[in-house]
Amino acid sequence: MGIRLLALALGTFSIGTDSFVVAGILPDVSHSLGIGVTAAGQMITVYALAYALMTPVMATLTAQWPRRTVLAGGLVVFIVGNVLTAMVSTFDLVLLSRALAGLGGAMFTPAASAMAAGLVSPERRGRALAIVMAGLSGATALGAPIGTLIGSLGDWRLTMWFVAALGLLALVGVRLLLPQMAPPPRLRLAERLAPIGDLRVAMTLLTTLFVLSGLYTVYNYVSLAFERATGGDGSLLAALISMWGIAAIAGNLAAGVLTDKFGSRRIINAAAAIAALDFALMPVTSGTFIGASVTLIIWGFAGWGVLVPQQHRLIGIAPVKAPLLIALNAAAIYIAVSASGALGAAVLQVLDSRFLGLVGAVLIFAGLLTAEVAHGLIVRGAVSAVPAAATDSSHIS
Repeated sequence: MGIRLLALALGTFSIGTDSFVVAGILPDVSHSLGIGVTAAGQMITVYALAYALMTPVMATLTAQWPRRTVLAGGLVVFIVGNVLTAMVSTFDLVLLSRALAGLGGAMFTPAASAMAAGLVSPERRGRALAIVMAGLSGATALGAPIGTLIGSLGDWRLTMWFVAALGLLALVGVRLLLPQMAPPPRLRLAERLAPIGDLRVAMTLLTTLFVLSGLYTVYNYVSLAFERATGGDGSLLAALISMWGIAAIAGNLAAGVLTDKFGSRRIINAAAAIAALDFALMPVTSGTFIGASVTLIIWGFAGWGVLVPQQHRLIGIAPVKAPLLIALNAAAIYIAVSASGALGAAVLQVLDSRFLGLVGAVLIFAGLLTAEVAHGLIVRGAVSAVPAAATDSSHIS
């Protein structure tokens, strides 16, 4: 069982590296293509938007595919997208290739989390999800820093070849190690979106949207937000991202164990509150390398500590609809990533980059409030705002 979960984690590692590494090479992309850094940031926005919009669509189109086939197909599309990014010569084609890579991620990640939840007993679900999500957090500790360093030593296109190679390794792992699981019951696209009508689900997804928007408003422009600490040195930025990633792995795995022990509410609230305070202090702490290091370690541990209990809460609301809810949560994450890219660019037009943290803190705090609203609805057993969206009665607080 462990080796199967690690195969899924290898896939999320490659997709996570692609998500995070672009932020570290934006200055090089900007110089190479003759565009501004905020314009280059559209690479992140387009990838995330394609992922968010296509997640429910691809879940519908691939509903009758065996699960391993969906995972392998997603990785093939992902690899092709990154190879094209490395090869094309115009910014318009770069954006199209990023959308294709996002489509591959939209196929893979929700299916990976749903398969992980189905491979283990309910009492070990939190830890199984944490292992799969550790692929994403591990990408921040290893994949993104290595990719950033490769970009700083050579051409940013080498970084995209590196990401494509990771995807190929993941594809081999999926084909060799994972069983061929039967597809879930067939559902129309409208039925896949119907759970949003459940107020418990809607508020939980809104929590994901707010918290991740806050986190990524800073991360999308991490090279600018911590420029005072790095002095524009790519190797120092890679070191900071690596510290952030190591802390993210620790926070992600700790969240899995703690969620199984204490339930999702305490872990969501504690992680969001710590992250909000950390971001509120960022205008002061981001000025030196030591201060930036502490800030990123706290950010990595607390920020990544939210994702597992959020998934756990959603699955607890309606276990029979776990794949749908995981896919909707993944879509919410990438809507947040794409929205935060635009929000961060707008903030940078009027404020210094050091103040991105304050904007992020406000959004994370909003997520903390919606998390408590979701908890209250779960306790009271509120089900749906739309009758067709009714779910089963089991829940986790």
